Amino acid sequence: MKVQDIAETLNKVRQSNPLVHNITNVVVTGFTANGLLALGASPVMAYAQEEVADMAAIAGALVLNIGTLNPAEVEAMLIAGQSANRRGVPVILDPVGAGATAYRTETSRKLLKELKISVVRGNAAEIAQTFGAEWTIKGVDAGEGSGNVPDLAGAAAREWGAVVAVTGKDDVVTDGQETYVLHNGHPLLTRVTGTGRLLTLVVGAFSAVERDPLRAAVSAIVSYGVAAELAAAKTETQGPGSFQIEPLNQLYKLSPDDIMNRGSLEKI
Repeated sequence: MKVQDIAETLNKVRQSNPLVHNITNVVVTGFTANGLLALGASPVMAYAQEEVADMAAIAGALVLNIGTLNPAEVEAMLIAGQSANRRGVPVILDPVGAGATAYRTETSRKLLKELKISVVRGNAAEIAQTFGAEWTIKGVDAGEGSGNVPDLAGAAAREWGAVVAVTGKDDVVTDGQETYVLHNGHPLLTRVTGTGRLLTLVVGAFSAVERDPLRAAVSAIVSYGVAAELAAAKTETQGPGSFQIEPLNQLYKLSPDDIMNRGSLEKI
């Protein structure tokens, strides 16, 4: 995979305006919806069990985020995921805070067991705790874990039959056979709530237009990282308050040339 492939996939998103169904963290719903709109996708946030199957069936992708869990929402995720699976709609899982509580860990594992997941996107601690590997976690943050992230991601991908994207200072994306390390992004992303949640939705938008889940995930994460770098260049001296909104502007303006000039990935 090359940066040219990523630029082409970005164009697909812009041309297709895919509908992405999100059952996601209610804390940042407005921010994440606006981020998808800026990118060129169409967000819908539907949570009611009475309609999630219908909504998932007509979407280009379904994103499940366990950031603000309750039993009704978990059931809605299962209903929506089963509908998406029947229609061949890719399902993206963000196991927010898995390992912080037993409920989060068990819910992540339940969704992976009962649904066909295309991409799992989380930090190293969330992936490790869901997988059952040793790692530390503090709240919904990555914690001070130790271990080999590519090995962890590859083992989880093979176990789950999904692409696994472990995001951090450098991002690791693998299907268990082919692995990429991505080098775009900026530390200010960790100073604003919702940026990780938006990234998972961006993975959903790319998955809606690209049948290869590995290419979709790599393309989404590199594109988002480039937009973050451009946003930081404009606001870094001002701090996270100014940075918070700038990624939306840069997702809107992001061009294939930006990807070609700044995209950074390596196959390992």
